[in-house]
Order: sequence, then structure tokens, then C-alpha cells
Amino acid sequence: MRLDRRSLLVGGGATAGLLLAWGVWPRDYAPNVAVSDTETLINAFLKIDSAGQIIVVMPQLEMGQGVSTVLPQILADELGADWRMVAVQGAPVSPLYANTLLAKTFMEPDWARIAGGAGDWAIRQFATRNAMMLTGGATSLRMFGQAYREAGAAARVLLCKAAAARWGTEWESCTISKGVVSDGQRSLRIGELATEAAGFALPDVLPMRTDDEGDGRLLGEDVPRLDLPSKVDGSYNFAADIRLPGMVYASIRQGPVGAIRLVLAKEAAARKVGGFLRVVKQEGWIAAVASSWWAANKALDLLDPVFDVREPRVSDALIARKLDAAFDGEHGRRFFEQGDVAASFAGAHLVRADFEVAPALHLGLEPPCATARVADSRVEIWVASQAPAFCRRAIARALGVGEADVSLYPLGAGGSFGRRFDHDAAVQAALIAREIGRPVQLQYSRLEDVLSDRPRPPARARLWAKLAAGGRIDSLAAKIATPSANREVWDRISEGISAAEAAHKHSETADVAAVSGLPPLYAIPHMTVDHYPADIGLPAGRWRSNADSLTCFFTECFMDELAQRAGIEPMSFRLQHLTGQTRLARCLTTVGALGGWQGGAMGSGQGLAIHAMDGGFIAVLVEADMRSGRPRAKRITAVADLGAQPHPDIARQQVEGGLVFGFAAATGCAAHYRAGMPERAVMGRLGLPLLADMGDVTVELIPSSADPAGSGQIGVPVVAPALAGALFSLTGRRHRVLPLVPPA
Repeated sequence: MRLDRRSLLVGGGATAGLLLAWGVWPRDYAPNVAVSDTETLINAFLKIDSAGQIIVVMPQLEMGQGVSTVLPQILADELGADWRMVAVQGAPVSPLYANTLLAKTFMEPDWARIAGGAGDWAIRQFATRNAMMLTGGATSLRMFGQAYREAGAAARVLLCKAAAARWGTEWESCTISKGVVSDGQRSLRIGELATEAAGFALPDVLPMRTDDEGDGRLLGEDVPRLDLPSKVDGSYNFAADIRLPGMVYASIRQGPVGAIRLVLAKEAAARKVGGFLRVVKQEGWIAAVASSWWAANKALDLLDPVFDVREPRVSDALIARKLDAAFDGEHGRRFFEQGDVAASFAGAHLVRADFEVAPALHLGLEPPCATARVADSRVEIWVASQAPAFCRRAIARALGVGEADVSLYPLGAGGSFGRRFDHDAAVQAALIAREIGRPVQLQYSRLEDVLSDRPRPPARARLWAKLAAGGRIDSLAAKIATPSANREVWDRISEGISAAEAAHKHSETADVAAVSGLPPLYAIPHMTVDHYPADIGLPAGRWRSNADSLTCFFTECFMDELAQRAGIEPMSFRLQHLTGQTRLARCLTTVGALGGWQGGAMGSGQGLAIHAMDGGFIAVLVEADMRSGRPRAKRITAVADLGAQPHPDIARQQVEGGLVFGFAAATGCAAHYRAGMPERAVMGRLGLPLLADMGDVTVELIPSSADPAGSGQIGVPVVAPALAGALFSLTGRRHRVLPLVPPA
């Protein structure tokens, strides 16, 4: 049963409508995990086989971030498992795996004020009952960490009860360590008890392990990653690794940005390619099918398809005009207000800075790919998806079958950064497979990946500040013009509307997610934050760190400029505005000590930036120089407070990966458009840094007992403003445009 927000509010007022509509929905969900003859299902997150293997069920997409190690580690630690016996299996689509935390970021603007303040409850219920399985936004650990801990604790209790029943003792006297259940005198392995354990009931209060309980604790240890051995030996299956009997290969072309329909294709030329089989056409795309992907892509080039494109065609100049015009539009909205900025600004001398940011491509190592088989109205799809339930729904809708007739096999991804929220490749693969009557593997070329990408949206920012005596910021106003990317993505994946329709629908919708990261945590008495939506003709998408990558650049670069105006070195200027932000201040002072901060002196090549997001705090110091007219990072030092991380090394890896990703975004990977086409679609021409451009990268985690924060995004936003500060100390010129390096 699927209801939308409108139907829930019909009749009897919002609250009555919610209670009435949801009263008829089921309250309990049984796990639908496949179980073999030798396995016992303990709960929705765990199976145990007779040999003692711990099989952890994983609803989150593994895309290199290590989630398929961290969440099983939490479960295995609470259970008392032997880490060498832990394996991972992808989860089926089920309400039990709904990511209500990430769903809230999408749904909150529409739902937060409904039902007399019951908006949060409504979002959680709606997301669960619609099986909103989502991966992204550094939410996996924060959303599922406690659930996996409870799943491990439940299994431990059941296994102890089974052992105690055999021994005729109290189950509370039993413990589990390294996969062995013991009462101090006798012992049994987990696999010997699994079948019996499933028959016992859990207590009303689930006991958790204490920090001093037993040996072999895994939490906080850098245990070996579960996905690495298979990735090293090549046995790890990505979508392009799937092989099916009789399978063929396809390459696709979807036209420029704004393409309306396919007009012309030279099919006679394509037939000359050896191995070419046929062409599959839809209104908005054309695919070539062949016995190999190389042949399919060669045939696609010879097809030389022509598309009808709506006017005006997307270009950098058009985007700039639309963003500037948004500031004068009627659809801006204030999302934060503190104090009285207008009164503070009245008659004062203000400091102003304008910034601009280009669209940023995703450029995952693995382009979009899906393998599909369609037979007798049954659809099988092998794909990496950040929204598998919505992906399955989109396939069912496109092929006119029931969702239960679509089997989606979740795979890992070779990077994503938000790209795999969209499921075009899966839908297209299924349509092609149905038309040709054979299994097909659809792989995008890098050109098609760039051409069809929905990048992080471009933005313009106008910032004003008033400085008071002693170099304190008395007031700050930030106005941001940028599309509402989060709203676009949600309508594409949840409602199934086209990218162009979603962009147009929300061209006048202001969204708090478009200014995430604002206001900054600085102690400024008077502040305002406004968002101005813009219709730029370019569909936008989620991207690693989303709008924080924009807003941190704006505010931290502005802080450097204000520090110069106040005559205070950048670190001290920030510290005096961090009243009450002890964790962030500690990160800043520590990075200064570790990185050898020289006070921002001219010629030092050093720059600083700080940020807080996803429950964590970070400070970064970049030391740079110039090589052949391009910046090079001689050294990047980062200090982060991410709470008590289950796997500290994976957290460090994620921060380091974010720093490198942020450096790439600061120097390249921008999408520049002319007549609806990206000007560059080859990796070597996108200004990406080389290994020689990256010096030493040091990541230090501050010990903390706080709840674990998300680590996958926080390293991205801080690099660009820190690098901009470093370049100022080298050249004396402020950088207000991102990327910092003009395209060659």
C-alpha cells in the first residue's frame, strides 16, 4: 500500500488523517532474507551457519567507504564473534532496512510542519513503510550503528540461552568470546547452537556488553576490511563483472543536456561493425547492442545520433545569467535569522565579497553499469544502487510489471559520490533486455557518463559583514543562489519524473538543503542566511558533501578576508569567534601545531579552514606551491573529532579520501557547457590532480567518547578554502571562484 502526503491529510485534519491512514497499515515486518539449509536466521541483520560462520546482512551500498566492514564489526563485537568467521550478504528490499535519517533530509521540507508537530514521526513511519533503503550523506553508521549493536546483543542472548539449556544453568552466567560460548567450565561453538538459539525468546530489556567484559573486543580496533581480499584478487563482483548465458553488451547515447527526442541515426553505418547485433531506440536515447562492449560502442559512434534539443541550450553564460537573476527574483527564502542584521548594518561600513562555483562532476571510477535479464515477465537486475527500492520500482513501472516481479541483486560500486541515486542505467538495461530477448549488460562510456551526469549545482554567493572593535564580526549576511538539487533528486528517484521535469518543478523552490553548512559555528551576534532558487536548465544531483562544499568555501574564504581587514592572523581570528565550540577549537589549535602554522605569513604557502558536519568537526592546513602555473599540495594536515569510531583507520581513510576529492574539486572536475554539451569529457582534460600534485597527507583523529560522526564527507569542504588561503599567501591575490584554476 502506497500513500502520498496529500492523501494522508485528507479529512478530519492532518493528525486525524495520519492516524486513520496509517492505522490500516501493518505494524510488524518479518525478515525476508534468503536462508540455505545450513543457515539459521537470527534476525534481520544476522544469519549463522552450522560451521559457525557469521553472515551479516547489509542494506547499505558498499562504494569504497568501508560500510561493509564497520557495521558487521559493531555486530560481531557485541555478539562476541571471531572476526575471521564474519561474512557479508546484501539485503533484500524490506522496510526493516529503511534509512529514515537520510529520508528525513529529503522529506523534511514538506513534512516537518504537518500533523501538529508530528512531522518527524510521520517521516519515519512513511519511510519505513515504503522501504526507503538509502545510502549516502554519511548516514550509514549514524543510522544503523545501534541497530547492528542490538542485533549482535540479541544473538548473544539467544545463543547463551541455548547453551544454558543444554548445561542446565542460568543463561546470564554464559559469555561469548571469539565465537565460543562458555559458562566458565564448558564451552560450545556458535555454529553448534544456532538452530536451537532461534527457538528462544528475548528478554524485555536487552543487555549490552560492557567495556570491561571479556577479551577479544573488536570495537575501536582496526580489524581487516572484509571487502579487500576479493578486490585484490579480482573476485569481487561489480556490475560489469556479471556474466550470464547468452549475454550481449550495450552502449548508449542520451543526447545533449535538454535533449527532447531522438531525430536521426545512421543505422546502415553501424551494421558494418563486426559483432553488431541491433539498435534499440526510445524517445530520449539510442543504444547499440553487440557481442562485445567495444563493438557496441564503436557502432554507437557510427550511428552518430541527432537529438532535438530545447532552447535556449545550456551554456556557462546562460547559467551565470540565471544565477545572477535569481537574486532579484521573488522566490528567495530566509532559512536562518539571529539578532538584527538590518539594524546592525544601518549606516555601517560593510565588507562584501561575491563568490561563484561551477558545476562539479561525480567522475566515479566505475561509470554507470547494469546487467539485466527479462523472461516471462520476470526481471532480474544486477546493479549498484544507493536507492534499491526506488530502483526496483522504476524498473517495474518502465516494464509494466509488478515490483514483486523484479529481483534486484545488490552489488558494490566503484565509487559513486551521489551518482548512483539515479537509476537510469538499470531501467535502460531492463528495457533493452526485454526488447532483444537476451540478457544484456549496459555500460556507459566515460563520454556518456559526463554527458548524462547530474552534477553538483553551480552557485553564486553574496556575503556582507560588519566588523566591530577588536576585530570581532558583529553581523554577517549570506545570500546564496543555486538550484534546489536535493529536491530534484528526490522527485527523480521517488516519483519517477524526468530530470528536466524535476529541475523545472523546483526552479522556484527554496530549500534549506541548498544552504547546508550555514550558518557557520562562529559566535556572531547577528546573522542571516537566504537561499534563492534558480532555473538554470541543467538538472542537478547530490554530490559528496553536497552544499557544504559550497558554503564552507564561501564562509572560510570570507573569514580569511575579514581577518586581513581586522589585522589579525587567520587562526587567531577564527579562534576568537569559536566561543563555546571547544571541539572545533581543539581541532584548529591541534592542526596548527601538527602542521607548523606560520601565522599565514606572505610566502608561507599555507592556508587554514574549519568545518562541522554530520556530527563531526575538522580543521585542515594546506601547504602549497605552484608548478607550471598549477597549485600543488606539498602537505595537507587534517585534525578531526569524529567521536568514538568503531574502526578508526577506516575513518581516517574516509577523511583522507575526502581531502583528495576536495583537492580535485578545487583544481578541476568542473563541468563547463556550450550549446548543451560539456566542453570536456575526457578524464585527462578535466584538470584532475596527478599523484605528483599530492604531497604528504596526514589525518589525526582526536580521541573522543562522543557518538560516532559520519566520516565520508567531512574532508571535502575544507580543502578548497584552505588551498585558496595558501595561494593568497603565495600570490597576494584572493580567489573567489571555484575551481581555483581556470580551465586550460
